[in-house]
Amino acid sequence: MPLTTKYFRRSWMAIVSAMFILAAPAFAQDPQTAPPTEAPAADAASQEAPPADAAPAEGDVAVTGEPPADTRALDETVQDLKKDVVDLNKELFVLEEELLFPANTQVAVFVSMDIGEFFALDSLTLKIDNKEVANYMYTPREAEALLKGGVHRVYLGNLKVGEHQLVAFFAGKGPNNLDYKRGANLKFEKGVGAKYLELKITDRQRKAQPEFAIKDWE
Repeated sequence: MPLTTKYFRRSWMAIVSAMFILAAPAFAQDPQTAPPTEAPAADAASQEAPPADAAPAEGDVAVTGEPPADTRALDETVQDLKKDVVDLNKELFVLEEELLFPANTQVAVFVSMDIGEFFALDSLTLKIDNKEVANYMYTPREAEALLKGGVHRVYLGNLKVGEHQLVAFFAGKGPNNLDYKRGANLKFEKGVGAKYLELKITDRQRKAQPEFAIKDWE
């Protein structure tokens, strides 16, 4: 029976809860101090104040600006727990992808841009074998990240071994800031291993037009 995202999230929450339950005794062990008692006024008056340069008597506790050792240890425990939770979440995410998208059926599609003088990407629609698998709207910040060399994984899925067709539709602003829509398609062969495809948006300087291509990473 395949594991689902819901199963992983439930497992993650259970493990986090267990961590905090284990840490609970550390929080509960609060040192109890006896309430201070006031010395009788007569006794206080009869006692002489020690000299300013006198060393503290044995058993006296020196007052410093540092937090108690118990508090420092508890803070370190909490920080360690936070780090363990973050690491565990990363491991669960990787394991989830490996189980849901095994290498023998996995296909991933990435988007990249070069220069971007003649085209500003707004949205992208993907179809594989005439079935829509992705429809993504880009924010100005995401589009700028692509122009700076970023790569966006727009789709991750499963395909059986054999021949398939990918069709991509690009929409945005073209030359002279006019609405611009173009498409690109590619027939590719899915083998036993993972398949990686890249949608490349580049500028064709001679024609002052953007160019859209799909690259098959063999």
